[in-house]
Amino acid sequence: MADNMKFDLVSPERSLVSGEASAVQIPGADGDLTVMQGHSPLITTLRPGVLTVEGPNGTTQYAVSGGFAEISAEGVSVLAERALPRDEMTQEVIEGWVTEAHEAHKKAREFNNEPGPVDDAAKLLSDMVALGTHIGLDPKQPNL
Repeated sequence: MADNMKFDLVSPERSLVSGEASAVQIPGADGDLTVMQGHSPLITTLRPGVLTVEGPNGTTQYAVSGGFAEISAEGVSVLAERALPRDEMTQEVIEGWVTEAHEAHKKAREFNNEPGPVDDAAKLLSDMVALGTHIGLDPKQPNL
């Protein structure tokens, strides 16, 4: 059995988890990664996605909208912009997240029609839609 490490997941609203984990799968901005005890130190930004935690009580999933993860040999700390346990994600919640991402994309095109910010906003919208689809909810993708 794998050794456990310290794991914390917090959002501005609340601390969701503080405990032990044997593995954490993180939706990193540059791709998914799995962290286990002894992982090399790393700080990564998160993209919207599902964060999966394997621990002594089984596997739990959390939907995250973005944020940061700090990884060390001893553990993982995730500071999420927004995070909810998978079973708290509802159709209404995903629609709200997608709508906010769509509005951010629209504003980026209107006020700063430069490739960088517009592309970043389009990527955020795409990732929000993919998050909804991944967890089995209909994100009702708005037209770009």
